[in-house]
Amino acid sequence: MAQAREPATADGAPRTAVFTALAAVAPMTWGTTYLVTTQFLPPDRPLLSGVLRTLPAGLVLLLLTHALPRGRWWWRCAVLGVLNIGAFNALLFVAAYRLPGGVAATLTSMQPLLVAGLGIVLLGERPTPWRLGWGVAGVAGVALMVLRGNATFDVLGIVAGVAAAASMATGIVLVKRWGAPTGVGVLAFTGWQLTAGGLLLVPLAVLFEGALPHFDAAAVGGYAWLAVVGTLVAYALWFQGVGRLPVAAVSFLVLLSPVVATALGWLALGEPLTTLQTAGFLLAMASIVGAQLTPQAARALLDAIPRTRASATR
Repeated sequence: MAQAREPATADGAPRTAVFTALAAVAPMTWGTTYLVTTQFLPPDRPLLSGVLRTLPAGLVLLLLTHALPRGRWWWRCAVLGVLNIGAFNALLFVAAYRLPGGVAATLTSMQPLLVAGLGIVLLGERPTPWRLGWGVAGVAGVALMVLRGNATFDVLGIVAGVAAAASMATGIVLVKRWGAPTGVGVLAFTGWQLTAGGLLLVPLAVLFEGALPHFDAAAVGGYAWLAVVGTLVAYALWFQGVGRLPVAAVSFLVLLSPVVATALGWLALGEPLTTLQTAGFLLAMASIVGAQLTPQAARALLDAIPRTRASATR
């Protein structure tokens, strides 16, 4: 059963804005992964990186909260850990290694549309044409940002990219459908999923990547950033947002990841931005903001802009 919705209150809009801003921190930190991985981590160790960023964070949260699943939450957290953490990271790494980064990012940006479809089946929520339109716009914006004319397409990589988006989309919808166990805080709930997902990746890392490589100071710092900020903090804020915000709206926040990755490539790595990429950047940002609003709220916001300018010029 899904958690009951909180009754509408006078401070509902500010509370929603706060939870949206906090949830947005997660995909923004995930957008730093490409920069950290390419600049600081050992090469060709994606599964090891997945283990080191998820399992230690999960175990720390288990130690801090002193809480373990009970009853049906053992298998539920195993399912959520696989979908949101383990399978998602493994599939995403396959896509990233077999496809250009732009193609992989475009495939994963389909997640809001997949969430909308799954929401119909599992939650009985019918997406509005407004949000579906922004979903298409978001995919187009990400494609303009990251695709290049020489992009190559690998069938297995494409399947893995779509499966990664579907995996996390299903996890998001199931978190919304099942809610959180009674009396369990978001930190414990996050720790259960991170631990389950990290444990799934351990045998895969051992099987396909073998012994541990040498870690220099840069690698230690990079893994610490991914584990603490990009995982422990990010997933706690993310699952809090998924539990409190409309599932269709929160799914659009994932588009912030390729947006931040593109911005960091421009700022930190000197990667140039073309006119089309800039247009895609703005379109992706517009789709994120637009999906958080209703058509009525968007019109009211647009109507308020001329009045604000007129007041400022007086």
